[in-house]
Amino acid sequence: MLSLIIFLPLVGILLIALLPKKFEAASKWIALVTSVADFGLIVWLFTQFKLGSGAMQFVTKIKWIPQLNIFYHLGIDGLSLPLLALSTLLIAVATVASWKTEVKPRLYFSMILLLSVGLSGVFLSLDLVLFYLFWEIVLIPMYFLISQWGGPRRQYAALKFFLYTFFGSVFMLVGIAALFIYTGSFDMIALRQMTAGLGSGAFGTAAWWIFAALALGFAVKIPIWPFHTWLPDAHVEAPTAGSALLAGIMLKMGLYGFLRIAIPILPQAFHHWQLIIAILAVISIVYGAAVAFAQTDIKKLIAYSSVSHMGFAMLGIAAGTAAGFNGAMVVAISHGLISAMLFLLVGVVYERTHTREISKLSGVAAAMPRYAGLFCFASFAAMGVPLLSGFVGEFLSLVGAWGSSAVPHILVILAALGILLGGAYMLWLMQRFIFGTPSPAVEGQPEISVREVSMIVPLAAFVVAIGVYWALLLQYTDPIAKVLQKLVGA
Repeated sequence: MLSLIIFLPLVGILLIALLPKKFEAASKWIALVTSVADFGLIVWLFTQFKLGSGAMQFVTKIKWIPQLNIFYHLGIDGLSLPLLALSTLLIAVATVASWKTEVKPRLYFSMILLLSVGLSGVFLSLDLVLFYLFWEIVLIPMYFLISQWGGPRRQYAALKFFLYTFFGSVFMLVGIAALFIYTGSFDMIALRQMTAGLGSGAFGTAAWWIFAALALGFAVKIPIWPFHTWLPDAHVEAPTAGSALLAGIMLKMGLYGFLRIAIPILPQAFHHWQLIIAILAVISIVYGAAVAFAQTDIKKLIAYSSVSHMGFAMLGIAAGTAAGFNGAMVVAISHGLISAMLFLLVGVVYERTHTREISKLSGVAAAMPRYAGLFCFASFAAMGVPLLSGFVGEFLSLVGAWGSSAVPHILVILAALGILLGGAYMLWLMQRFIFGTPSPAVEGQPEISVREVSMIVPLAAFVVAIGVYWALLLQYTDPIAKVLQKLVGA
């Protein structure tokens, strides 16, 4: 079943490749049916998943390269299942968002489906070599989505995205190779019992350096300050669907790497990195929120808000407590839903006005009231208003950090100020963008369409469901959070 989930999009790519040129417009239908079918398989997985267990389920393990002890090893638990569901859902939504794509549609929708293959592989792999291969696969389609269908500076943004993330991947590969040299294994689960001989984790030990290499690779992908500079450029130049996927799920790969690999395999080194991670997380929270105030482009403002929100996830990780780990995982899912909504809604206006400059887009509520309502909902969710999912993750991260002996209380207080800044810049955006007298670019524009609403409604439904009924998500993440807390000895 897990292999089918990973490789089903390849069938869609093959069908698109076989389409005659005169029927290439049908590629969007093939991509949509394939992505919806893939999401349907995830829904079936939820019905078969055993709650309350931190163990791997639906495990597949086949010898692949026995000379190097490399296996085709897949499995799923409460950490990977929600991320896999988010990934396949956003791929389907991104396909709908790209419905009007007319430039090289076969290649475009093939890249969307290839991205799905890589993302599913990352979240299901239990062998480090297999994980790394899928991690690199993700890089390829996103590079082409930005460079071929992006904005005026798309080549620069795509190259910057590629170089930054490939740079991080090289360090991650060094860490993976070092783990194999010391232990003889690439098995993520077995390695948890095999790294005691790498030292106490203090500066200078093998464990410290390996953790540093892995953490650098994951930090660039998240990204946390100061490895964030590729993100605003990539978001601004990427097509709407690319931005939604980049913020919605690709940033979560780095967070997943910390929770699946770096922390459980090298908990002794994690203790010596906790304070550094917490400091960088708080800088990301405050810096991202502060810089968002200075933006004149809506997309860039939302991009910097992503830096701030992902800082809360890293603060939860730095805490090393069950509440903190739960907070990090909930932030990952919640931010994926909310940021995707915001980027998709910005894309709706951009398609009509061909501008994202806030100064040219006032008074949207008068011209497009239904659109304005959806944008305000997404903005309140991003602020962390109670009864919406944004509140749950940030609250748990702050609670987990406050209860941690490794995180000074002053850092938690500064992080809480980041929430105030987040509310301020989103209200400031709504005041200028949604309300007031309609600008010439906005006046007379048609209301949001049924197709466009269909992209937003599923995401909004999950935002409300998680915000009202926390257990909807915590019943999957809490067993993993407790396992992680036990591994790090918090």
